[in-house]
Amino acid sequence: MSTSTHSRNNHMDRVFGRTGFKKAPALLFVMALVFAFLWQCPPASALAFRVASYNVQNLFDADTDGTEYPDYVPGGSTGWNAAMAGIKAENTARVIAALSAEIVCLQEVESEQALKLLLAQLKKRGKSYPFHAIARQPDTAVRCALISMFPIRKTDTILPGEGLRAILSATVIIQNRPLVIYVNHWKSKSGPESRRITSAVALKRRIDRLAQGTDFILAGDFNANYNEFKTIRDSEKLNDTGGVTGINHILGTIADGRLVTEKRLQKTGRGLYNLWLELPPSRRWSYNFFGRKNSLDSIILPPALYDGNGIDYVNDSFNKFDADFLFKDRAVFRWQQKNHGRGKHLGRGYSDHLPIFAVFKTTP
Repeated sequence: MSTSTHSRNNHMDRVFGRTGFKKAPALLFVMALVFAFLWQCPPASALAFRVASYNVQNLFDADTDGTEYPDYVPGGSTGWNAAMAGIKAENTARVIAALSAEIVCLQEVESEQALKLLLAQLKKRGKSYPFHAIARQPDTAVRCALISMFPIRKTDTILPGEGLRAILSATVIIQNRPLVIYVNHWKSKSGPESRRITSAVALKRRIDRLAQGTDFILAGDFNANYNEFKTIRDSEKLNDTGGVTGINHILGTIADGRLVTEKRLQKTGRGLYNLWLELPPSRRWSYNFFGRKNSLDSIILPPALYDGNGIDYVNDSFNKFDADFLFKDRAVFRWQQKNHGRGKHLGRGYSDHLPIFAVFKTTP
Protein backbone atom coordinates (compact mmCIF):
# COMPACT_ATOMS: atom_id res chain seq x y z
CA MET A 1 0.00 0.00 0.00
CA SER A 2 1.37 3.43 -0.88
CA THR A 3 1.97 6.13 1.71
CA SER A 4 -0.71 8.34 0.19
CA THR A 5 -3.27 5.54 0.23
CA HIS A 6 -2.42 4.67 3.85
CA SER A 7 -2.76 8.33 4.86
CA ARG A 8 -6.11 8.64 3.04
CA ASN A 9 -7.46 5.50 4.75
CA ASN A 10 -6.38 6.82 8.18
CA HIS A 11 -8.25 10.01 7.43
CA MET A 12 -11.38 8.07 6.47
CA ASP A 13 -11.09 6.00 9.62
CA ARG A 14 -10.96 9.16 11.73
CA VAL A 15 -14.11 10.49 10.04
CA PHE A 16 -16.21 7.35 9.76
CA GLY A 17 -14.65 4.85 12.19
CA ARG A 18 -13.43 1.37 11.29
CA THR A 19 -16.75 -0.22 12.21
CA GLY A 20 -19.10 1.94 10.17
CA PHE A 21 -20.42 5.39 10.97
CA LYS A 22 -20.10 5.18 14.78
CA LYS A 23 -17.68 8.10 14.96
CA ALA A 24 -19.70 10.43 12.70
CA PRO A 25 -23.36 10.46 13.80
CA ALA A 26 -23.81 14.05 12.59
CA LEU A 27 -22.49 13.20 9.12
CA LEU A 28 -24.66 10.11 9.04
CA PHE A 29 -27.70 12.22 9.84
CA VAL A 30 -26.89 14.71 7.09
CA MET A 31 -26.36 11.95 4.53
CA ALA A 32 -29.65 10.34 5.51
CA LEU A 33 -31.42 13.63 4.86
CA VAL A 34 -29.74 13.95 1.46
CA PHE A 35 -30.74 10.42 0.41
CA ALA A 36 -34.29 10.98 1.62
CA PHE A 37 -34.51 14.17 -0.45
CA LEU A 38 -33.15 12.48 -3.56
CA TRP A 39 -35.48 9.54 -3.11
CA GLN A 40 -38.56 11.78 -2.97
CA CYS A 41 -37.43 14.19 -5.67
CA PRO A 42 -39.08 13.25 -9.00
CA PRO A 43 -37.07 13.01 -12.23
CA ALA A 44 -37.03 15.91 -14.65
CA SER A 45 -40.67 16.52 -15.59
CA ALA A 46 -41.90 15.40 -18.99
CA LEU A 47 -42.98 18.12 -21.40
CA ALA A 48 -46.06 17.51 -23.52
CA PHE A 49 -46.34 19.32 -26.85
CA ARG A 50 -48.58 19.23 -29.90
CA VAL A 51 -47.50 18.71 -33.51
CA ALA A 52 -49.97 19.65 -36.25
CA SER A 53 -50.06 19.43 -40.03
CA TYR A 54 -52.07 21.77 -42.21
CA ASN A 55 -52.36 22.27 -45.95
CA VAL A 56 -53.22 25.96 -45.95
CA GLN A 57 -54.35 26.07 -49.61
CA ASN A 58 -52.16 28.57 -51.42
CA LEU A 59 -50.65 30.94 -48.89
CA PHE A 60 -49.13 33.41 -51.36
CA ASP A 61 -47.40 36.74 -50.92
CA ALA A 62 -48.03 39.86 -52.99
CA ASP A 63 -44.73 39.83 -54.90
CA THR A 64 -44.34 38.76 -58.52
CA ASP A 65 -41.83 35.93 -58.82
CA GLY A 66 -42.94 34.43 -62.13
CA THR A 67 -43.89 31.07 -60.62
CA GLU A 68 -47.34 32.04 -59.28
CA TYR A 69 -50.51 30.22 -60.19
CA PRO A 70 -52.40 32.43 -62.70
CA ASP A 71 -55.07 33.45 -60.17
CA TYR A 72 -52.41 34.51 -57.65
CA VAL A 73 -50.51 36.90 -59.88
CA PRO A 74 -50.51 40.28 -58.08
CA GLY A 75 -52.53 42.94 -59.88
CA GLY A 76 -54.28 40.43 -62.12
CA SER A 77 -57.95 40.10 -62.93
CA THR A 78 -58.66 37.90 -59.92
CA GLY A 79 -57.89 40.70 -57.47
CA TRP A 80 -54.89 39.17 -55.75
CA ASN A 81 -52.90 41.96 -54.08
CA ALA A 82 -51.25 42.91 -50.80
CA ALA A 83 -54.57 43.44 -49.05
CA MET A 84 -55.89 40.06 -50.15
CA ALA A 85 -52.63 38.34 -49.17
CA GLY A 86 -53.01 39.92 -45.74
CA ILE A 87 -56.55 38.59 -45.37
CA LYS A 88 -55.45 35.11 -46.38
CA ALA A 89 -52.62 35.21 -43.82
CA GLU A 90 -54.99 36.51 -41.14
CA ASN A 91 -57.56 33.77 -41.81
CA THR A 92 -54.87 31.09 -41.79
CA ALA A 93 -53.50 32.47 -38.52
CA ARG A 94 -56.94 32.14 -36.93
CA VAL A 95 -56.93 28.41 -37.63
CA ILE A 96 -53.38 27.83 -36.41
CA ALA A 97 -53.90 29.90 -33.27
CA ALA A 98 -56.97 27.82 -32.43
CA LEU A 99 -54.95 24.63 -32.98
CA SER A 100 -52.61 25.57 -30.10
CA ALA A 101 -49.78 23.44 -31.49
CA GLU A 102 -46.16 24.12 -30.59
CA ILE A 103 -44.99 22.77 -33.97
CA VAL A 104 -46.96 23.16 -37.20
CA CYS A 105 -46.08 21.49 -40.50
CA LEU A 106 -47.40 23.54 -43.41
CA GLN A 107 -48.02 22.80 -47.07
CA GLU A 108 -48.70 25.19 -49.96
CA VAL A 109 -46.66 28.15 -48.73
CA GLU A 110 -45.34 30.19 -51.64
CA SER A 111 -42.30 31.80 -50.04
CA GLU A 112 -40.55 32.91 -46.89
CA GLN A 113 -42.24 36.28 -47.34
CA ALA A 114 -45.66 34.59 -47.27
CA LEU A 115 -44.57 32.63 -44.20
CA LYS A 116 -43.53 35.85 -42.44
CA LEU A 117 -46.93 37.38 -43.18
CA LEU A 118 -48.48 34.40 -41.40
CA LEU A 119 -46.07 34.63 -38.46
CA ALA A 120 -46.88 38.32 -38.01
CA GLN A 121 -50.59 37.57 -37.90
CA LEU A 122 -50.02 34.79 -35.40
CA LYS A 123 -48.05 37.13 -33.17
CA LYS A 124 -51.00 39.54 -33.17
CA ARG A 125 -53.08 36.67 -31.80
CA GLY A 126 -50.61 36.02 -29.02
CA LYS A 127 -49.00 33.01 -30.70
CA SER A 128 -45.30 33.49 -31.23
CA TYR A 129 -43.32 31.02 -33.32
CA PRO A 130 -39.72 32.28 -33.15
CA PHE A 131 -38.33 29.46 -35.31
CA HIS A 132 -39.28 28.52 -38.86
CA ALA A 133 -37.99 26.72 -41.94
CA ILE A 134 -39.08 26.42 -45.55
CA ALA A 135 -38.04 24.01 -48.29
CA ARG A 136 -35.50 25.38 -50.74
CA GLN A 137 -36.68 24.58 -54.22
CA PRO A 138 -36.35 26.79 -57.29
CA ASP A 139 -39.09 27.40 -59.82
CA THR A 140 -42.00 26.11 -57.76
CA ALA A 141 -45.24 27.84 -56.82
CA VAL A 142 -45.71 26.37 -53.33
CA ARG A 143 -43.46 24.79 -50.72
CA CYS A 144 -43.48 22.87 -47.47
CA ALA A 145 -42.67 24.81 -44.32
CA LEU A 146 -42.52 24.41 -40.55
CA ILE A 147 -43.05 26.85 -37.69
CA SER A 148 -41.96 26.03 -34.17
CA MET A 149 -41.89 27.35 -30.62
CA PHE A 150 -38.81 25.17 -30.07
CA PRO A 151 -35.38 25.74 -31.63
CA ILE A 152 -34.64 24.23 -35.02
CA ARG A 153 -31.09 22.90 -35.10
CA LYS A 154 -30.83 21.64 -38.66
CA THR A 155 -32.83 21.78 -41.89
CA ASP A 156 -32.49 20.06 -45.23
CA THR A 157 -34.43 19.78 -48.47
CA ILE A 158 -35.07 16.46 -50.19
CA LEU A 159 -35.67 16.78 -53.94
CA PRO A 160 -37.54 13.67 -55.15
CA GLY A 161 -37.42 14.50 -58.85
CA GLU A 162 -38.43 16.88 -61.59
CA GLY A 163 -41.91 18.29 -61.20
CA LEU A 164 -42.29 17.01 -57.65
CA ARG A 165 -42.44 19.16 -54.54
CA ALA A 166 -39.49 19.07 -52.18
CA ILE A 167 -39.72 17.39 -48.78
CA LEU A 168 -38.57 19.54 -45.86
CA SER A 169 -36.46 17.92 -43.14
CA ALA A 170 -36.14 19.82 -39.85
CA THR A 171 -34.55 18.74 -36.57
CA VAL A 172 -36.37 20.38 -33.68
CA ILE A 173 -34.90 20.40 -30.16
CA ILE A 174 -37.31 19.85 -27.25
CA GLN A 175 -35.71 19.77 -23.78
CA ASN A 176 -32.37 18.87 -25.40
CA ARG A 177 -33.98 15.97 -27.24
CA PRO A 178 -33.88 16.00 -31.05
CA LEU A 179 -37.00 15.27 -33.10
CA VAL A 180 -36.60 14.97 -36.87
CA ILE A 181 -39.71 16.05 -38.77
CA TYR A 182 -40.25 15.42 -42.47
CA VAL A 183 -42.88 17.71 -44.02
CA ASN A 184 -44.38 16.25 -47.19
CA HIS A 185 -46.58 17.38 -50.04
CA TRP A 186 -46.68 14.63 -52.62
CA LYS A 187 -48.04 14.80 -56.15
CA SER A 188 -51.79 15.34 -56.32
CA LYS A 189 -54.12 12.72 -57.71
CA SER A 190 -54.13 14.53 -61.01
CA GLY A 191 -51.13 12.24 -61.58
CA PRO A 192 -50.77 8.46 -61.23
CA GLU A 193 -49.38 6.59 -58.24
CA SER A 194 -45.93 6.24 -59.81
CA ARG A 195 -45.38 9.96 -59.18
CA ARG A 196 -46.10 9.59 -55.48
CA ILE A 197 -43.92 6.49 -55.30
CA THR A 198 -40.98 8.61 -56.48
CA SER A 199 -41.45 10.89 -53.46
CA ALA A 200 -41.92 7.90 -51.17
CA VAL A 201 -38.66 6.32 -52.34
CA ALA A 202 -36.72 9.56 -51.77
CA LEU A 203 -38.18 9.85 -48.27
CA LYS A 204 -37.58 6.19 -47.42
CA ARG A 205 -33.92 6.44 -48.44
CA ARG A 206 -33.49 9.39 -46.11
CA ILE A 207 -35.11 7.82 -43.04
CA ASP A 208 -33.19 4.59 -43.63
CA ARG A 209 -30.02 6.61 -43.06
CA LEU A 210 -31.09 7.65 -39.58
CA ALA A 211 -29.38 6.05 -36.60
CA GLN A 212 -31.28 3.26 -34.89
CA GLY A 213 -33.77 4.66 -32.38
CA THR A 214 -33.93 8.16 -33.86
CA ASP A 215 -37.19 9.93 -33.01
CA PHE A 216 -38.83 11.15 -36.20
CA ILE A 217 -42.25 12.05 -37.62
CA LEU A 218 -43.55 11.90 -41.17
CA ALA A 219 -46.27 14.51 -41.66
CA GLY A 220 -48.04 16.42 -44.38
CA ASP A 221 -50.26 16.06 -47.40
CA PHE A 222 -49.34 12.72 -48.97
CA ASN A 223 -52.24 12.90 -51.44
CA ALA A 224 -52.88 9.28 -50.53
CA ASN A 225 -55.31 7.64 -48.16
CA TYR A 226 -54.03 5.82 -45.09
CA ASN A 227 -55.33 2.66 -46.81
CA GLU A 228 -54.40 3.66 -50.36
CA PHE A 229 -53.48 0.06 -51.20
CA LYS A 230 -57.21 -0.67 -51.00
CA THR A 231 -58.73 2.50 -52.47
CA ILE A 232 -56.40 2.53 -55.48
CA ARG A 233 -57.85 -0.72 -56.77
CA ASP A 234 -60.93 1.13 -58.01
CA SER A 235 -59.03 3.66 -60.14
CA GLU A 236 -57.47 2.75 -63.47
CA LYS A 237 -56.28 6.35 -63.76
CA LEU A 238 -54.24 6.21 -60.55
CA ASN A 239 -53.16 2.59 -60.50
CA ASP A 240 -50.23 2.44 -62.91
CA THR A 241 -48.10 0.45 -60.44
CA GLY A 242 -49.95 -2.85 -60.16
CA GLY A 243 -51.42 -1.83 -56.82
CA VAL A 244 -48.09 -0.83 -55.21
CA THR A 245 -48.44 2.42 -53.26
CA GLY A 246 -45.96 4.90 -51.87
CA ILE A 247 -47.57 5.51 -48.50
CA ASN A 248 -48.22 1.83 -47.76
CA HIS A 249 -45.71 -0.39 -49.57
CA ILE A 250 -42.70 1.90 -49.86
CA LEU A 251 -42.90 3.61 -46.47
CA GLY A 252 -43.94 0.39 -44.77
CA THR A 253 -47.29 1.20 -43.19
CA ILE A 254 -48.48 -2.26 -44.21
CA ALA A 255 -47.00 -5.69 -43.50
CA ASP A 256 -48.22 -9.02 -44.81
CA GLY A 257 -51.00 -7.22 -46.67
CA ARG A 258 -52.37 -5.53 -43.54
CA LEU A 259 -51.99 -2.08 -42.05
CA VAL A 260 -49.37 -1.92 -39.32
CA THR A 261 -51.19 -1.50 -36.02
CA GLU A 262 -49.82 0.17 -32.93
CA LYS A 263 -49.66 -3.21 -31.20
CA ARG A 264 -47.68 -4.76 -34.04
CA LEU A 265 -45.35 -1.78 -34.24
CA GLN A 266 -44.46 -2.09 -30.56
CA LYS A 267 -44.17 -5.87 -30.65
CA THR A 268 -41.97 -6.20 -33.73
CA GLY A 269 -40.16 -2.84 -33.70
CA ARG A 270 -40.61 -2.66 -37.47
CA GLY A 271 -42.72 -0.69 -39.91
CA LEU A 272 -44.50 2.64 -39.54
CA TYR A 273 -47.85 3.42 -37.95
CA ASN A 274 -50.39 5.82 -39.46
CA LEU A 275 -52.28 7.61 -36.71
CA TRP A 276 -55.55 7.65 -38.66
CA LEU A 277 -56.10 4.16 -37.26
CA GLU A 278 -56.74 5.72 -33.84
CA LEU A 279 -60.01 7.26 -35.04
CA PRO A 280 -63.25 5.48 -35.94
CA PRO A 281 -63.57 4.96 -39.71
CA SER A 282 -66.25 7.65 -40.01
CA ARG A 283 -63.77 10.31 -38.85
CA ARG A 284 -60.84 9.23 -41.00
CA TRP A 285 -60.88 12.12 -43.43
CA SER A 286 -59.44 15.62 -43.72
CA TYR A 287 -60.39 16.45 -47.31
CA ASN A 288 -63.83 16.25 -48.90
CA PHE A 289 -63.79 16.28 -52.71
CA PHE A 290 -67.37 16.61 -53.92
CA GLY A 291 -68.63 14.19 -51.30
CA ARG A 292 -65.67 11.81 -51.51
CA LYS A 293 -63.94 11.96 -48.15
CA ASN A 294 -60.21 11.29 -48.18
CA SER A 295 -57.42 11.02 -45.61
CA LEU A 296 -54.83 12.80 -47.72
CA ASP A 297 -53.10 14.33 -44.70
CA SER A 298 -51.27 12.00 -42.33
CA ILE A 299 -48.98 11.81 -39.32
CA ILE A 300 -46.92 8.61 -39.44
CA LEU A 301 -44.73 7.30 -36.63
CA PRO A 302 -41.81 4.85 -36.17
CA PRO A 303 -41.27 2.40 -33.27
CA ALA A 304 -38.82 4.87 -31.67
CA LEU A 305 -41.71 7.07 -30.56
CA TYR A 306 -42.95 4.24 -28.34
CA ASP A 307 -39.68 3.17 -26.70
CA GLY A 308 -39.77 5.34 -23.57
CA ASN A 309 -36.57 7.07 -24.57
CA GLY A 310 -36.14 10.67 -25.74
CA ILE A 311 -39.58 11.55 -27.13
CA ASP A 312 -42.72 9.42 -27.15
CA TYR A 313 -46.19 9.65 -28.65
CA VAL A 314 -49.05 10.23 -26.21
CA ASN A 315 -51.41 7.40 -26.99
CA ASP A 316 -54.84 8.22 -28.47
CA SER A 317 -54.05 11.94 -28.79
CA PHE A 318 -54.37 12.07 -32.58
CA ASN A 319 -57.33 13.88 -34.08
CA LYS A 320 -58.40 16.22 -36.83
CA PHE A 321 -59.25 19.82 -36.02
CA ASP A 322 -62.82 20.40 -37.11
CA ALA A 323 -63.97 23.52 -35.28
CA ASP A 324 -67.35 24.86 -36.36
CA PHE A 325 -65.89 27.96 -38.03
CA LEU A 326 -64.07 25.73 -40.55
CA PHE A 327 -67.40 24.71 -42.08
CA LYS A 328 -70.09 26.51 -44.01
CA ASP A 329 -73.31 24.91 -45.19
CA ARG A 330 -71.97 21.58 -43.89
CA ALA A 331 -68.96 21.78 -46.24
CA VAL A 332 -65.33 22.59 -45.47
CA PHE A 333 -65.07 26.39 -45.72
CA ARG A 334 -62.28 26.60 -48.25
CA TRP A 335 -60.73 29.84 -49.49
CA GLN A 336 -63.42 31.46 -51.62
CA GLN A 337 -63.16 32.53 -55.26
CA LYS A 338 -65.90 33.25 -57.73
CA ASN A 339 -66.65 30.92 -60.63
CA HIS A 340 -66.09 27.75 -58.60
CA GLY A 341 -62.61 28.72 -57.51
CA ARG A 342 -61.39 30.27 -60.75
CA GLY A 343 -62.56 33.88 -60.47
CA LYS A 344 -62.01 36.83 -58.15
CA HIS A 345 -60.81 36.26 -54.62
CA LEU A 346 -63.53 37.04 -52.10
CA GLY A 347 -61.39 37.28 -48.95
CA ARG A 348 -63.39 34.62 -47.13
CA GLY A 349 -62.72 31.07 -46.07
CA TYR A 350 -59.71 29.11 -44.93
CA SER A 351 -58.54 25.96 -46.74
CA ASP A 352 -59.91 22.92 -48.51
CA HIS A 353 -58.09 20.72 -45.95
CA LEU A 354 -58.70 20.28 -42.23
CA PRO A 355 -55.66 20.31 -39.93
CA ILE A 356 -54.62 17.18 -38.06
CA PHE A 357 -52.61 16.98 -34.83
CA ALA A 358 -51.06 14.66 -32.24
CA VAL A 359 -49.48 15.10 -28.81
CA PHE A 360 -45.99 13.97 -27.86
CA LYS A 361 -43.94 14.12 -24.68
CA THR A 362 -40.34 14.11 -23.61
CA THR A 363 -39.34 11.19 -21.40
CA PRO A 364 -37.63 11.86 -18.04
